[in-house]
Amino acid sequence: MAADRTGAPPRAWQRMLSGRRLDLLDPSPLDIEISDIAHGLARVARWNGQTSGEHAFSVAQHSLLVEALFTELIPQASAADRLAALLHDAPEYVIGDMISPFKSVMGGSYKDCELRLQRAIHLRFSLPPEPAAALRKEIKRADQIAAYFEATLLAGFSSAEAAEFFGRPRGFSAERFDLTPRSVTSAQNAFLKRFSALDRSRHQVPTSAVG
Repeated sequence: MAADRTGAPPRAWQRMLSGRRLDLLDPSPLDIEISDIAHGLARVARWNGQTSGEHAFSVAQHSLLVEALFTELIPQASAADRLAALLHDAPEYVIGDMISPFKSVMGGSYKDCELRLQRAIHLRFSLPPEPAAALRKEIKRADQIAAYFEATLLAGFSSAEAAEFFGRPRGFSAERFDLTPRSVTSAQNAFLKRFSALDRSRHQVPTSAVG
């Protein structure tokens, strides 16, 4: 971000509604609040907003869908693992949901920023900064299934197109999951409710079931 006309240095932080000031270059877990994450993700549209429905399909809803799919894939997963699935796109509350083609154009700088934020978010909520490889793989699998459903039901992709990019889900029916685009308030509240439920229950089952 360019320096302003007063000669001040470039600003690399964002003021959050909670009052926190999050440094994007060196994010501190102490400056991360779940209320800010839920607020931001509920207002970030998947697929650059190119989805059907009265409302955008938000990253908050996508995160809920991925966590639900992950739970179907790994029924024995701990609450901590499920929380990691719910927070898999949490950095997007700051950097937005950049579509995959543009991520390829941006290259490593985007991914570096995303990784720093993800580590800080995990530390804030007492999760390992680097999830186990097996856990990452299963969350990615759930993410791909969610992308296929969203692409075909909301974003205008044919089944063949979606299968080419995301793979074709086996043993899953979209009818079992909520893909109705919701209002910002509804998505935000649902995300916070699910976070709270997982955060309460994870202390009862402390060990990871994946990896």
